[in-house]
Amino acid sequence: MRGGTDCMDASELSVGVIILFQTMIGVLANSSLLYHYMFLYLTRDRLRSTDWILMHLIAANILTVLFKGIPQTIAAFGLKDFLNDIGCKLIFSFRRIGRGVCIGSTSFLSVYQAIMISPSDSRHSELKLKMHKCIGYSVYLNWVIHFIISSVNLVHMRAKYSNESTTNLKSFIYCYAVRHDPTSDILYAALVSSPDILLLGLMLYASGFMVLTLYRHKQRMQQMPRMNVSSKSSPASRATKTILLLVSIFVSCYTISTICQLLATLMHNPSWSLANVAAMSSLVFPTVCPFLLMSHDSRASSFCLPLKRNISPKPLAKS
Repeated sequence: MRGGTDCMDASELSVGVIILFQTMIGVLANSSLLYHYMFLYLTRDRLRSTDWILMHLIAANILTVLFKGIPQTIAAFGLKDFLNDIGCKLIFSFRRIGRGVCIGSTSFLSVYQAIMISPSDSRHSELKLKMHKCIGYSVYLNWVIHFIISSVNLVHMRAKYSNESTTNLKSFIYCYAVRHDPTSDILYAALVSSPDILLLGLMLYASGFMVLTLYRHKQRMQQMPRMNVSSKSSPASRATKTILLLVSIFVSCYTISTICQLLATLMHNPSWSLANVAAMSSLVFPTVCPFLLMSHDSRASSFCLPLKRNISPKPLAKS
């Protein structure tokens, strides 16, 4: 019996160390990058549309890392009931906001880049002049919508009080949700997932369009005389490949995290292992994202990492 307990404690400790590492790296990297974009915002008359989207994406990453990583780390180290009602409501609400704004910002980034690289004879080309204004409105609307959706957590999430029965409560390790009938759980899952599914579909459509555009461009370049073809890809092409890589990582992590969260919503009592997988998968993208952006943007790289000042210029997007 003792051996089983030690094994469980070692497992929880390992998970706690992994999530703590993800949280620390994620907070430091995203904070540095957010400082860079805030500096650009305060010192320039106008930000590029991609910078504007990325600033909100990084802010959403910080929300996700803080309100997912810190509580999960504390719980993994053995302290479960450390929050009161207000703490549970706020943590789950801000976590939901960060997740929603993250998928929205990634979707807007892919749509913007798809339109900007579209050929002049494409039906999307006429949207180029309107994109700057549309992006600003879309980013703010994204925050508002997910603030509204997250308000559901203000009603259903709560802490567990001492000596209280958990018969009518669904455990989420360190917080509890008021238990409902299966129909209500399905309706709740549909409510919170609908905007994400819509944005994910938009993201995949834009990514498919970018892949097709790059493929057609490559074919045209191969048909041109060899002496006129530059071996170096254009900034727009490199930016598009960066965004496609960003989308690929996001979709992979988001799929795993979403499956875990849907199972947690529909299950009678989600397991500790399921909560850990959901936490670690949801923290991968916010942790990796800033390093991917810095590696392809010399401005951010030289600003956040002084050791990389000599990196050749690779602007994220051409606007």
